[in-house]
Parts: sequence; C-alpha cells; structure tokens
Amino acid sequence: MKAIMLVRSVLTFLGGILMVGCQSGPEREPLRAIDRPIQLERFMGDWYVIAHIPAFIEDEAYNGVESYRLAADGTIPTTYTFNNGSFDGPQKTYHPKGFVYNEQTKAEWRMQFLWPFKSAYLIVYLDDTYETTIIGVPDRGYAWIMARSKTLPEKRYQELVAMLAASGHDVAKLRRVPQR
Repeated sequence: MKAIMLVRSVLTFLGGILMVGCQSGPEREPLRAIDRPIQLERFMGDWYVIAHIPAFIEDEAYNGVESYRLAADGTIPTTYTFNNGSFDGPQKTYHPKGFVYNEQTKAEWRMQFLWPFKSAYLIVYLDDTYETTIIGVPDRGYAWIMARSKTLPEKRYQELVAMLAASGHDVAKLRRVPQR
C-alpha cells in the first residue's frame, strides 16, 4: 500500500512539473545554472534545507536534509529526508538519482524520482567554501536555499533570499524550513 501511495505521489508531483512547464504567460529566459565549474566531490554530503519554494511533497517539511553521494558510475544517489508537519511528524524519505547533465561545469543535473522521467536541477549559486548553495529549476517554480549547517546568521540568510529574488524567483512563496 505504501508503494502505491508513493507512486501516486511521485506521479502527481511529475504531472505538476509538466503542467507548470506547459503554462503560458510572459516569455522569459529559463533560469540557468552557474557558469563556473564546481568540484563535484566537494558538493557531496549533507545539505540542510534552510528555505524553499516547495514542491507539494515537502510543503510542510521540518528538519529537511538533502544528502548526495557520488557513485562509481558518475550518478548521484540522493536521499531527501524530512519530518512532515512538525518536528515530531512522520519522517518522509525520497531517493532520487542525480545525473550530471553539463559535464563542463557539473552545475546542471537531471534528477530522476521515477523512471524514465528526469527533471532539471540547477546549482544557481554556490559559495567558494561550499557552505551555502541555491538550487533552482528552469521555470523558477521551485527553489531551495541550503547550507552545511542547520541555521544561518540572519544577515547571510537575507543575502541568499536577495540572490533568489534577483534571479527572478517569487520570494513571497519562500518558506523557511524549521530545523532543530
């Protein structure tokens, strides 16, 4: 039964992504990943989700952590874990697989939640110390501010929010993810 519910959730999520991509409206250039190469090995590990413009599966996430591992075949097995609805809510775990799409920069991936569908995953900002990052998707419908630590100083958080706004995201939709 859990497997059926998971498949339904993933299919609904993918359908939503496809619908967003098909919506008409003012034309604007799709969001792009950073144009400098990243060191993929340094990017691996745990990233705490500090804030997001969430997908429906995570709109009540607490303690969100995205974990990446570089596999021998070059794929990126990923684990996204969070408590749903509260700090003590049921734990949700997803295991998408990442594929490096732009081999020059390694900043543009495709994430696969359900075979054969893959969604664009863009590293749009990454600081030089690999401590904070902003992830987005081409239509700007979703975004994630993530850090290596559970919290950020308010000034740093506001700088990242400003970067997200400057990239064309609707930061009114941004939700802080409670962490403890």
